[in-house]
Amino acid sequence: MRTLPMLCGCLLVGLAPVAWANGSMSRPMPSMPRVDTPQQKAQAAYNDGVHDAKKADKAQAAADAATDAGRKDKAVREAHEEYASANAKFREAVGLDATLPEAWNYLGYTNRKLGNYDEALAAYAKALELKPGYADALEYRGEAYLGLSRIPDAQQAYLDLYAGNRALAAKLLTAMKSWVAAQRTGGVGAGTAGASTAGSGASLDDFDKWIQERVQIAGQTAALTRAGTAAAWR
Repeated sequence: MRTLPMLCGCLLVGLAPVAWANGSMSRPMPSMPRVDTPQQKAQAAYNDGVHDAKKADKAQAAADAATDAGRKDKAVREAHEEYASANAKFREAVGLDATLPEAWNYLGYTNRKLGNYDEALAAYAKALELKPGYADALEYRGEAYLGLSRIPDAQQAYLDLYAGNRALAAKLLTAMKSWVAAQRTGGVGAGTAGASTAGSGASLDDFDKWIQERVQIAGQTAALTRAGTAAAWR
């Protein structure tokens, strides 16, 4: 008869709550909270740090562009707070996983923005130890050398970059031009050594001349590269 299976099914359904209540069937295990590894926590801290660093860069750009003193001061304070927040998160990241060159590089970047040049150089050194030839770290370190008026080191950083990453070499060269201009006017970014470069015996004019020579060489090289590319299409 066809009614018996249906009746049995109804009985089983009706008895199911009793079976669970009596413990005669296995209960589902409660879900366990997720436990992240130190590496995952480090990555999360790094991502949060990058977010704060970008906010700081935006605030710094606003400060640089501001003409009103009140707005400039507010943007400068905001940038400093965001750089400090990012710096703390990058410290957390490398504390959890010391093998992240990107976190060490950003730790150097935020330290430099906060004026902690020696700490910045130590962080860049660690990033380059983990990732030799790391172009971003080389460029950032070159800017840190400028902040300390270590001009021969900054020049070498440019030459190292020029051999492998022309775009970042050009960025460092632009920073050098800004540094020289700040030295002449005594403005922000003037560094620590005044009109003469630290430890080199070279004058500011010598460094400026060197920069102009690099600009000319870069322009000539770019022109030759463009000409070669055009010739290849003929």
